[in-house]
Amino acid sequence: MRAPLTPLLYGTAGSLLLTALVAAPAGGASGRSTPPEHVAEARGTALAAERAAAKGIAFGACPKSEGLPSVVKCGTVSVPFDYADPDGRQIKLTVSRAKPAKPKKGAKAAPPHQGALVFNPGGPGASGMYFPLVSTLPEWKKLAGSYDLVGYAPRGVGRSAPLSCQDPKEYGKAPSQSPTHPDEAYKAERVAQAKAYARDCGRSAGEGLRQYTTLNNARDLDVLRAGLGEKRLTFMGASYGTYFGAVYATLFPGHVRRMVFDSAVDPDPEQIWYRNNLDQSVAFENRWTDFREWVASHDATYHLGTTVDDVQKNFDKAKDKLARKPAGGTVGPGQLQGAYLQAGYYDDYWASRAHALSRYLKGDPKPLVRLAAPVPEAAKESENGNAVYTAVECNDAPWPTEWRTWDEDNTRLARIAPFETWDNAFMNLPCAYWPAPRQRPVDVGTDPGELAPTLILAAERDAATPYQGALELHRRLAGSTVVTERGAGTHGIAGGPNKCVNAYVDAYLLDGKLPEGDADCQGRQAPKPDTDSKAGRSHAKALPRAS
Repeated sequence: MRAPLTPLLYGTAGSLLLTALVAAPAGGASGRSTPPEHVAEARGTALAAERAAAKGIAFGACPKSEGLPSVVKCGTVSVPFDYADPDGRQIKLTVSRAKPAKPKKGAKAAPPHQGALVFNPGGPGASGMYFPLVSTLPEWKKLAGSYDLVGYAPRGVGRSAPLSCQDPKEYGKAPSQSPTHPDEAYKAERVAQAKAYARDCGRSAGEGLRQYTTLNNARDLDVLRAGLGEKRLTFMGASYGTYFGAVYATLFPGHVRRMVFDSAVDPDPEQIWYRNNLDQSVAFENRWTDFREWVASHDATYHLGTTVDDVQKNFDKAKDKLARKPAGGTVGPGQLQGAYLQAGYYDDYWASRAHALSRYLKGDPKPLVRLAAPVPEAAKESENGNAVYTAVECNDAPWPTEWRTWDEDNTRLARIAPFETWDNAFMNLPCAYWPAPRQRPVDVGTDPGELAPTLILAAERDAATPYQGALELHRRLAGSTVVTERGAGTHGIAGGPNKCVNAYVDAYLLDGKLPEGDADCQGRQAPKPDTDSKAGRSHAKALPRAS
């Protein structure tokens, strides 16, 4: 599944814990205890957590490459590359932290310190190293006053033993095509590319390719918890971060203090990951309609038509024009698609996308080039994110291995959801030819009393993680509560402009309070039209992938 980064500008474990985990693997009464094939990994995780707790994490100045201010400190935590061999190869995960500011002289006493709040923005393949920066935002002020805000780069990401499958220059090559209904020649070309990409990933990582999984991400999270000195984890995961957070809760329910699942992936093993991607393409069609309806309602500003069909015709006109002559030499149909896919994630992008399309059709390509042209400086990061995304999703679960299945399913789906179907399919197609063994998805779930109460957040029209995923996660995690942003579709809603959502998050993370039963928040107002062609420019680089 694909998504950009979510836009958010505990005591020591000892040998007793190790013994307990080996004797009775986490999972408890739910019957989802560690499968026999993962017993060795369970022992390895307990041993690695014990070692991390004893060593701790030495935080100091962050490397310049992270681009973080001095208030944020960085460190590393060592984890086994293969948890079945905890004494073998170790890799270091980079970690960032901002501690609560000390009260000024004469000010109120600081609120009680509640330990670390660990955040993951999704992906797979996204880094959370920037997360401590939210401490400067008013929406995060209360949480930043009570918690150490902790981000990290998961295995394979950034400086955390980075994975690469392709020359970044080749990955970001532009312009590219993006046919809504591809012909057989184009399909054959993309099949060949998918086979080559899967083969290159295998060559690059060797036998280690199999170690990039959601299960290992969950195990790494438990080692990080121990390294931070936390007996129990307080965690917020967005998008894919909700899935491996749910896997963590299933494997280590007794290690959870509080968990927020923001924009939840459907964790049903039958959905991971092929069917989730099909459902995602349908949901993006609905959000694309939302965007076109908004543009049509502001025809006086953008002059792109008064109906969704008018707007679609103008978008198709731009796509055809770019196929003949790329804007700025680098913006073709593929780059156009990538820039406007972002409108499906965030309402904040609607105005800039509408303005750029309007100006382009009137003969001014500059706003579109600013939004959609590849950013060479981001090529390495983008390729790395895509490599980790592909490795984790391909390793996590079985995928159809016959091209005919992909072709039939997506041809049928593209008839009702043409906007994103084929791009989504081709992005995931390397999984059909993946050289590493596929795992059986974790049967996520806990029984009453097994897991501390958790909070699930969902926007009703979220396209990247369709709403039914939040309901399925709610069904599987006993004691969870769902807060729904009604009528909204922004992906990742914690710490955003919705005060109602933020109030529920603060009440839960600060005081452990959840609403009595599931709750609703009114969706945010639609954005106002404007002609700020530079809005969203920082996100125009190739998208990191999130579920």
